[in-house]
Amino acid sequence: MGFLTGKTAIITGAGYAVLSDGRCGSIGYGIATAYAKEGANLVITGRNVAKLERAKEDLESKYGIKVLAIPADISAGADNEQTAKSVVEQAVATFGRVDVLINNAQASASGVPIQSHTTEQFDLAMYSGLYATFYYMKACYPYLKETQGSIINFASGAGLFGNYGQCSYAAAKEGIRGLSRVAATEWAKDGINTNVVCPLAWTAQLENFEKAYPDAFKANVKMPPAGHFGDPETEIGRVCVQLANPDFKYMNGETVTLEGGMGLRP
Repeated sequence: MGFLTGKTAIITGAGYAVLSDGRCGSIGYGIATAYAKEGANLVITGRNVAKLERAKEDLESKYGIKVLAIPADISAGADNEQTAKSVVEQAVATFGRVDVLINNAQASASGVPIQSHTTEQFDLAMYSGLYATFYYMKACYPYLKETQGSIINFASGAGLFGNYGQCSYAAAKEGIRGLSRVAATEWAKDGINTNVVCPLAWTAQLENFEKAYPDAFKANVKMPPAGHFGDPETEIGRVCVQLANPDFKYMNGETVTLEGGMGLRP
């Protein structure tokens, strides 16, 4: 029996992705794998239906858990609050509870300087990241209050350090950090634990970027001090398992930085 057996986690942006060596190739899928190994029932969302279905098939067959895969896209012009509410309602109808909400999904335009950034590109980052986090947190609140559960939101070093060409991404991620701190203040009395993770992970997207544009990769992607990038499952995913542990509630409202295996640095 795993640590999370009987609990339900909603993970946004958790479609199937693997590296060339077969390891988990995205943060969302890495977290889903770490949670599946601990016996959690999963609700995974994303925009790519094929990747969601592949993730569901893979996780259920390997770990004997139940996965509810729901296509969902928070974007400009849509009824986003209803989209998030529908995902949460389906989760509760299927599993009867929500114990953990992990807001991982994020889309953005990268490498575009501020003066060239369009409103559409800015909206893409804001809606898929900040607004999605806001709407899922609102929809999950009554259920997390009931279970005294956890919220784990994802920010980025792009916001902390002002990465070139990532103005909308950085703005969305810093908004998520601010929103999370307010939630930690307001919802602590309800027993809800809220934390932010700022990861630097080796993903399939980075792997493909290095192969296609080796010079650009070398110029823009810096190796962490530990000498390797974070593993989406065994490092970032395991941190998210730890943050679902009631014993970690003293960390409520903290920002956790995981850089290439350096561990938790609240």
